[in-house]
Amino acid sequence: MLIAAAAFVVVIAGMQAAASLLVPFLLAAFVAIICLPLLNFLIKKQFSAGLSVLIITLAIVLIGVVVGAFVGSSLADFSHNLPGYQERLKLLTANSFNWLAAMGIATSSQAMLEVLDPSAAMGMAGQLLSGLGNALANTFLIVLTVIFLLVEATALPHKWAAMGKDAPSVSSFEAFVASVSSYFAIKTWISLATGLFIAIWLALIGVDYPLLWGLVAFLFNFVPNIGSIIAAVPALLLALVQLGGGDALVASLGYVIANVVMGNVIEPKYMGKGVGLSTLVVFISLVFWGWVLGPVGMLLSVPLTMIIKLALESKQETQWLAILLGPDIKVSNTKTAKN
Repeated sequence: MLIAAAAFVVVIAGMQAAASLLVPFLLAAFVAIICLPLLNFLIKKQFSAGLSVLIITLAIVLIGVVVGAFVGSSLADFSHNLPGYQERLKLLTANSFNWLAAMGIATSSQAMLEVLDPSAAMGMAGQLLSGLGNALANTFLIVLTVIFLLVEATALPHKWAAMGKDAPSVSSFEAFVASVSSYFAIKTWISLATGLFIAIWLALIGVDYPLLWGLVAFLFNFVPNIGSIIAAVPALLLALVQLGGGDALVASLGYVIANVVMGNVIEPKYMGKGVGLSTLVVFISLVFWGWVLGPVGMLLSVPLTMIIKLALESKQETQWLAILLGPDIKVSNTKTAKN
């Protein structure tokens, strides 16, 4: 156990030291996994492997150009105006504490601001978006890596066939790849619908940078349980500072509608509950991968942990670890499933 723990520490330290190199490749692998179902669909429709990869590459570049054109300026503008938003939020918070003091509720506004500072949440959102922007600065490397990964995915079955009887068993590997690609493909469409709804809702209310907050909602929808809360906090704080409490409540209603419909109706219908993670594991993975890989690690925390969980599920001797990482499972449900 000591040797395994020491090896784990060495590996994590190496990953943290190489985060600037690892993050683009992990983003590329994430995009490639999402594109795998589309690649298989095009190949089944009698498109050649090269043409299929070319079509997917052009689609990725087009989406990147559109998102960069619409969100890039919003990100730069928000980062520029962030100190002003933070100061206004601090002033609003201090006024709230003064109002409580006038109502006879004794509070120390300075001490409370040190303990509970809402502007820090907005500052964290700015750091996260800046980190994502820095990671996407390696767009050429990411796109090139995605192309090579997709080409390798088309060539892998041929290599396996060429091994003949010496080829290792592929049943568990195929099940693992199918589970990962299916999960992330469905999750991507649901996250995209969530992001579009949030962007339209905030635009109708009049909140600044609705496309930016739609992108944040899209990205954090990959983090179950707590991702929607993290995505909503900076946008609602901005709505409070910019438009007031009434419009901030209306904005929060949009987040509630999106997460109730998507999280409790649509997502369970298409994904089921067998690939979930416990809330504790989600939180720990968010902190852990954020510490190892930086802001982008927070966005990739659940996908990375989900891949580990699905890999553990693919082997019988490690399924107990996957169960520990997953949500609560009642004994009655387990017995019913066995029957």
